[in-house]
Amino acid sequence: MKEAFLLGNGAIALGLLEGGCQVVTSYPGTPSSEILPEVVRFVKSENLKTYTEWSTNEKVALDNAYAAAVSGKRAACCMKQVGLNVAADSLMSAAYMGTTGALVVVSCDDPGPHSSQTEQDTRLMARLAKVPVLDPSNPREAREMAKLALDLSQKFKIPVILRPGIRVCHARQNFSWESFSVGGKPAVFEKNPARWAATPRFRFLLHRELNEKLVQISKKFDRLRGVNEHNLTKNTKYPLGIVAGGVPYSVVKDLFTESRREDIPILKLGAPYPFPERLAKQFLRACKKVLVLEETDTVIEYFLRDRKKVLGRLSGHVPSEGELLPGVIARVINNVLEDLGIPPMAVSGNPEVQELVKNLNLPIRKPTLCPGCPHRASFFAIRKVQPKAIFTSDIGCYTLGLNLGGVDTCLDMGAGITMASGFYQAFAQDGVEQPIVATMGDSTFFHSGTAGLLNAVYNGARFILVLLDNDTTAMTGMQPTPALGIRADGSTGKAIPLERVVAGCGVDFIEVVDPYDIKAMTTLLKKAKAYVASPDGGIAVVIARHPCVIAYRDRAIPEKRPVTVTDDCDECGFCHQRFECPALYPDAEIGHTSVNKSICADCGVCTQICPKGAIVGA
Repeated sequence: MKEAFLLGNGAIALGLLEGGCQVVTSYPGTPSSEILPEVVRFVKSENLKTYTEWSTNEKVALDNAYAAAVSGKRAACCMKQVGLNVAADSLMSAAYMGTTGALVVVSCDDPGPHSSQTEQDTRLMARLAKVPVLDPSNPREAREMAKLALDLSQKFKIPVILRPGIRVCHARQNFSWESFSVGGKPAVFEKNPARWAATPRFRFLLHRELNEKLVQISKKFDRLRGVNEHNLTKNTKYPLGIVAGGVPYSVVKDLFTESRREDIPILKLGAPYPFPERLAKQFLRACKKVLVLEETDTVIEYFLRDRKKVLGRLSGHVPSEGELLPGVIARVINNVLEDLGIPPMAVSGNPEVQELVKNLNLPIRKPTLCPGCPHRASFFAIRKVQPKAIFTSDIGCYTLGLNLGGVDTCLDMGAGITMASGFYQAFAQDGVEQPIVATMGDSTFFHSGTAGLLNAVYNGARFILVLLDNDTTAMTGMQPTPALGIRADGSTGKAIPLERVVAGCGVDFIEVVDPYDIKAMTTLLKKAKAYVASPDGGIAVVIARHPCVIAYRDRAIPEKRPVTVTDDCDECGFCHQRFECPALYPDAEIGHTSVNKSICADCGVCTQICPKGAIVGA
């Protein structure tokens, strides 16, 4: 037996491979990013032939995995919940057409949200697409559900969603396993245009077939031991029962164990759709009231239907936003128990520690770019050249350009370009020449920037686009981009330079600059500004290229340039407000700004920005 202490994402990877998954694709995004690297690690350690791929976006990942599933193989694609929006078009059609092998879509949700634009609930997407969804409550269950999802998909010829929440993805548990191999059938594609290229009339028939599958799966979910089950005592009536799935189920179970509460039954729904109607009706008949605890929306509560008996978000008993942390769930349960005249739970706490932390008066620090981050220099130069521009931006580390005054909008991946195009057309309609500067990372551009740039060029938009190229997908864990030519397993692929892609979109002004040289970048931005405003101008693309200081520390700062702050500093605040390097701080003891040597990256860029020239080489 082999043993390891795995993340929930590692447990999912293990379960997929134990289940015979032959193809795994992904686009990184917290909290899902570790799944594919863990698959790669197991593939190498177990000497498996499973194909792995960092895809350029989530739709591409799903399409590649779906093709494998149509050819009879077992496949999976992994993403975060907002990534499933990108892949939604493919998911809806894949549900109708079905599979011959297996397709598991792992979509990791982010209640909170901790690192996402929304708290959306993937279970609702499963309901919309009409595909089964499994909701693990801990890493061990995630491992088993990954295997179950593959089996369900192959048996019923339907995509299946595995929906772990962030607390499952990033929790850790001990695991043991024996050596295994991924076998499976060779790829075979049987032509059947009525299914694989179905026209609307055939789609109607496929929809009917899909509905019939869901009826059969719902019956299976009624008796899925360990996944959907309750602990009712026969012929007993209860004043209150709790229905829970996913992480809230684990929290309730722990709270009841801690408080030794055995008078309140629990219905666990780890497979909430298609809804296990018979099991749910059985539970409701035994309980006078039922409290539903689920993240992050009203899926189970919606299907239970009985508004007089069911308590939850719709009744106002459960918060409608935010993560259901243990303290929140404990308060919700005790409030309901108090309303029903039932003795509350005895929930232990540590008020002394809580009071101690409260009295520490710890400073609240907002997120900021790393010391030495090249994006900081880029935003400084942009603000210097175009102070009155509209700054459209995108999803990535560089969203923190907010702190530097260089980000006005952040909608979704790719919108840095499309919002810039839209703003241009809106102001041009009124005859107003409004300066616009869009910023977008290299990975995001490959993900969803090209279509927007093609559209902007085609429709005659004019703005500056700064591609912040740091040679990596930094925010989600330093995954490679297509420009590097490094594949998911570390092997060599074909590198695709940003310049060639931008030129292919029809852009004529493309220049590269190192943002560490602020003077050179400001000069180039002025040139780009003039091009945008010229009669024959258009979109100007500036590629601000410098390696990420975290991913490539030696290459990013090959020559260390320690700095110090002289007594010429009059504490004007310019370096804090306009440059915001966390290594620079107001030092009350000396009466001016100082350098925190423990975090300073020694990049020396700050020597270029002080209006008094007080930041100098040490």
